[in-house]
Amino acid sequence: MHKIDFCSRRALHSVDLTRAIEQAAQASLPRHTLMQRAGLAVARLAMAVAPHSHRIWIACGPGNNGGDGLEAAMHLQSWGKAPVVTWLGSPDTAPPDAAESFQRAAEAGVTIAGTPPKDYDLCIDALLGIGASNRAPVGLMADWINLMNATPAPLLAVDIPTGLQADTGHAAQPIVKAYHTLSLLTLKPGLFTAQGRDAAGTVWMDDLGIQALLADGINPAFSPSAWLAGPAAATTRLHASHKGSFGDVVVVGGAPGMTGAALLAASAALHAGAGRVFVGLLDGGCMTVDASQPELMFRAFETLDFRHMTVVCGCGGGDAIRRLLASILSTSAFIVIDADAINSIAADTQLQALLIARSKRFAGTVLTPHPLEAGRLLGITTGKIQQDRLGAADQLVKRFGCTVVLKGSGTVIASPGQTPVVNPTGNAQLATAGTGDVLAGMMGAALASGKPTFEAACEAVFRHGQVADQWTGNRALTASTLSQSL
Repeated sequence: MHKIDFCSRRALHSVDLTRAIEQAAQASLPRHTLMQRAGLAVARLAMAVAPHSHRIWIACGPGNNGGDGLEAAMHLQSWGKAPVVTWLGSPDTAPPDAAESFQRAAEAGVTIAGTPPKDYDLCIDALLGIGASNRAPVGLMADWINLMNATPAPLLAVDIPTGLQADTGHAAQPIVKAYHTLSLLTLKPGLFTAQGRDAAGTVWMDDLGIQALLADGINPAFSPSAWLAGPAAATTRLHASHKGSFGDVVVVGGAPGMTGAALLAASAALHAGAGRVFVGLLDGGCMTVDASQPELMFRAFETLDFRHMTVVCGCGGGDAIRRLLASILSTSAFIVIDADAINSIAADTQLQALLIARSKRFAGTVLTPHPLEAGRLLGITTGKIQQDRLGAADQLVKRFGCTVVLKGSGTVIASPGQTPVVNPTGNAQLATAGTGDVLAGMMGAALASGKPTFEAACEAVFRHGQVADQWTGNRALTASTLSQSL
């Protein structure tokens, strides 16, 4: 068992893959072994996170997740604790493993009650796990979820918080809001995107001794459905480098009243390591120098040659960016499309055709929508995007043939021919104006340095969130401070 600390890349497996892995493991083990191992793992983590707890409420559902809870109760009782199990199942209808665990718990003298105890020091959610449907919990299950969420006692979820969709991170209320979640056999994508981060708390992982099944290359059928991003490998700049070694970035945006967005993107590209940063403002030439950042070079849009530059376009572009997009999409070597450039493309089928054509000539392209912009591109609501963020990113990749960075809690990075990546870094400090512009500029610098498009996107997103995670003190993290902290 280990805590997921985001220090290395980790495999994520969908519900269907997890069930296939479980079946393969069960075929090579004595009957009931996995559930017994799961129960022991739950009990051990319970004692690790709440060592002084004595009276423990274990809410068990009717399926195998409930069986894991019943097994945990036996161990806790044998260690001198006083577990109380409430079970929504019955011996006649429960799956065979769960029914056997109920029988074992009853024979061991575990208290199995019809109602939750009034006082307890720890609560364990073993209601649904990956068995959750798209429907919201109702009846006694919903009542128990609300009771668990209202208690001051620590709350440990088994496999995945009840109500959370393991594949998507979407949840229909009510949903368990755990202090800790122990993911069993595999890590599930939904723990790290959409509502998953808020619901799961600290995530732990126990593969129940089946790691050989998941080793890279052993069984391609069990290849991850996504990856949880890890930090990029450290790079060292060669001594014999020059500014041309790290590429040119040009930021095109900053319509009247929105100059700051373009300057934030340009500043980020500069601090993220671009060799030279040009700024093509759409403000009518009102600004020719930034005294606070004299390294930025201001140029009229018409004088810029995009063929050998990485273009970051759309930041503060307003409606003015639309008339320039055809030229940018047709000529630029690499491009990061953000903000108003995305909105312009969503509203113009001819621009969409030019975007698709870039993939056919292998031009590096990154789309960076937030959920509302992604919804505009796909013609669906923001709610639909958030219900399946991995699926939405995949739709955008298939439609436009480029790398997609779907921003939000658990940003999803997807690209043609690549297994998608969920980014674990970042927090609510980034929920402020301009941080998306900073990310676009960082991505431009990574592309200009010569990194492959997908790798550049993953690296920029991870680093962007990492700065927020490392921010200390009570001050808000503004976009300009974020840029300068790179």
